[in-house]
Amino acid sequence: MKKYWPLISAAAITLMLVACNADEEVESSSAAKSEATTEQVSKDEKPVTDEANVQKVSYLGNDYEVPAKIDSIIAASLEAMEDAAVLGVKPAGVISNDGTTIPKYLEADLVGSTVVGSKKEPNTEAMLSLSPDVILGTSKWDEAQMTNYNKIATTFPYSHISTDWKENLLLFGQLAGKEADAQKALEDYDATLANTQEKIASSDLKDKKVIIIRVRGGLAVYPAGVYLNPSIYEDFGFTVPEELNAIEAQTVITYETLAEWNPDIIFLQFADDENKETPELLQEILDNPIFNSTTAAKTNNVHVNLIDAMAQGGTAWSKINFLKAFNDTVLK
Repeated sequence: MKKYWPLISAAAITLMLVACNADEEVESSSAAKSEATTEQVSKDEKPVTDEANVQKVSYLGNDYEVPAKIDSIIAASLEAMEDAAVLGVKPAGVISNDGTTIPKYLEADLVGSTVVGSKKEPNTEAMLSLSPDVILGTSKWDEAQMTNYNKIATTFPYSHISTDWKENLLLFGQLAGKEADAQKALEDYDATLANTQEKIASSDLKDKKVIIIRVRGGLAVYPAGVYLNPSIYEDFGFTVPEELNAIEAQTVITYETLAEWNPDIIFLQFADDENKETPELLQEILDNPIFNSTTAAKTNNVHVNLIDAMAQGGTAWSKINFLKAFNDTVLK
């Protein structure tokens, strides 16, 4: 409607106001056609919920209010999706790398879940259409994203930090009514790990220098507390290489640097999706003479994709499967 109108009758004004109100009601009831729609679903506009129908959940030092009965969960991060697979939960919605398909390594467990967009920014319209009770997002989202998704449903900044993996799984278990399953998964992991630690301690592996490399257009390494490194250094008990102490974030190193480090064991993770511009890079690495000068290569201790290269590393799924693969492959 224009700001200035010619003089018209009161009856006409009344009719137009009624029409405007009707249009607003239709727009509100037809859900979202863009992210702007979520602005109409602010907490102030939501109906007041009876306290008997609300439960308080504590997670990483913060308290959240969610429905007492949770029927619909959107797993809007790969970390949450991996936990869903461990617990045998099929979320109403999930995300993906390409925005359309479930990652192959989780497809069998999550088939049937609706893809609600890409991992960087799920689609609010798709989320709204599923009427979720809870959204498990990621701690990588900024404040604006969290505010936006909280207008749809209570949204948890599901931690992408490897050391929070147990808290993540227990939270998902609590929300999905799978607390016993989450606890059992953790207990089974600890039992298998204890046995693995004993085997390592009594073998010639215990003093080996171990490095995990993620191929992302080059040889990428991480700090000791990131990706799969906590499994190697904290869980399995291998000594953190001195060179990693200077690494503060994902860092690409040269072949020459790797040769200087000269690890005894290399876990090499390569995903096609992360190397679309260099699809031949894995074979180039394996054929590189400097790479092959390392002790790991000379002793056939280069392990390619011990688990799926798209695994997040610091989740229950990643740690459980990495532990199993380590026992089946390295400790065989």
